[in-house]
Amino acid sequence: MALPVLHNTGVLYRRILAQFPQDISLAFAYGSGVFQQHGTSQGQMQKNMLDFVFAVDDPVTWHTMNLLQNRKHYSILKFLGPTMISSIQNDHGASMYYNTLVPVDGRLIKYGVISTDSLIDDLMHWKTMYVAGRLHKPVKMLVQSENGKLRAALVANLKSAVTASFLMLPESCTEKDLFLQIAGLSYAGDFRMVIGEDKSKVANIVKDNLQHFRILYSNILRDCPQVVYKPQQGKLEVDKSPEGQFIQLMGLPRTLQQKITKLVDPPGKNRDVEEILLQVAQDPDCGAVVQQGISSIVKSSSITQSIKGIATAGLWKTVSYSSKKLLKMWKGWRRKSSVSQMS
Repeated sequence: MALPVLHNTGVLYRRILAQFPQDISLAFAYGSGVFQQHGTSQGQMQKNMLDFVFAVDDPVTWHTMNLLQNRKHYSILKFLGPTMISSIQNDHGASMYYNTLVPVDGRLIKYGVISTDSLIDDLMHWKTMYVAGRLHKPVKMLVQSENGKLRAALVANLKSAVTASFLMLPESCTEKDLFLQIAGLSYAGDFRMVIGEDKSKVANIVKDNLQHFRILYSNILRDCPQVVYKPQQGKLEVDKSPEGQFIQLMGLPRTLQQKITKLVDPPGKNRDVEEILLQVAQDPDCGAVVQQGISSIVKSSSITQSIKGIATAGLWKTVSYSSKKLLKMWKGWRRKSSVSQMS
């Protein structure tokens, strides 16, 4: 199964991509500058920063070329050279290197660079869920190479998002319930949701993009033996039997299984993963345990990547970017508070 490409690449995106070294295995744009979110006008959307992720096979070569073409994009770390930049990218945080608040073609952009191998690892195993989580939601695919391993990992990541969400949902639910659960996976445990992000972010992402979520997930839901999917009614019936939940737990990414094992297995017992997951499958709090496991992955990577971001963006850009996030959070709070006063 191929990952659906939601849009043809527009002129703006082609012009932006043309400013970068072309050796990219996967490129996508995401966020509120790309997809309209509930409560955001078209005018606001066009002023929002455009967010990109570039996966590259050889980060040292790519940064070497990018430093020649776009030296001004980098903070003071540019003086360390491409080998050190690649080392900072790969060895710390979520294996991403971000340049932010970069003016390109009349728009401000932020772009993250990740090695193709690190991306595949995150998609398959949810090591950090940093990029995997972004790809649970609709994105605008701009470049996708013929790398079969990468294509399979992209689809596996979507299947994992569905499986994890089934474990946290009731037996009967709607498509919207599922998409809200999926969209929220990568925010569970993210400290930025406490300060720095609009609290209704997940609902805003889903509300105006239901059709995009359907395009991403409808084939997976039709082929999944653990669910009865009724697309005409927008309803789902999930297998919540202990046997069904055990199959779902065994299908989760490796890192999440390990986190669940640590939460449930007392120190010193050293039972195998299958035995522990069989116990969790029969636990009425199975969904809560899965949620805790996901939160522990996201919490760790969101903190370490944000700390790294201060160095890669530079102090002035970090302050500027953070203040914009806080303003967005405040506007979201104001909007919610005025709606509740009216009702």
